[in-house]
Amino acid sequence: MKNNDIIRRLRFAFDFNDDRMMKLFALGGKEVSRAQMSDWLKRDDDPDHKSLYDKDLAIFLNGFIAYKRGVREEGPPPPEKSLNNNTILRKLKIALELKDTDILEILELEDIRISKHELSAFFRKPSQRQYRECKDQILRNFIYGLQTKYRKDYTN
Repeated sequence: MKNNDIIRRLRFAFDFNDDRMMKLFALGGKEVSRAQMSDWLKRDDDPDHKSLYDKDLAIFLNGFIAYKRGVREEGPPPPEKSLNNNTILRKLKIALELKDTDILEILELEDIRISKHELSAFFRKPSQRQYRECKDQILRNFIYGLQTKYRKDYTN
């Protein structure tokens, strides 16, 4: 999934306005302007569309964690320079304080059924033998499931 798609879908799922989005970036350690925010949220075929880099998405997700769980005394953690779907899923799990069963229920809202073992493989270190890469389909359906669960006026 593209970073811009992720941020657009999370914005919709949690009904964040521009001010809240800018606050989430600030909580993550970066001040962004409304114009930057607008360019990131534009569709890919818009001439003013700007790609959201991994580091910026990491800052947003760190800010989302701080917003949902409280600001750390030592400040936001340093953002990752590169992200993969496993890291994004982990950050969303932390922010929303989800247990494995919660994630499985959210995926089932989108008719995706995986075992607890398959899910736990996404959260392992890449060097472990049981590690599995989280594919776009799983992350996309998880975010759609978040929309179904958290967005009251959303029906798929």
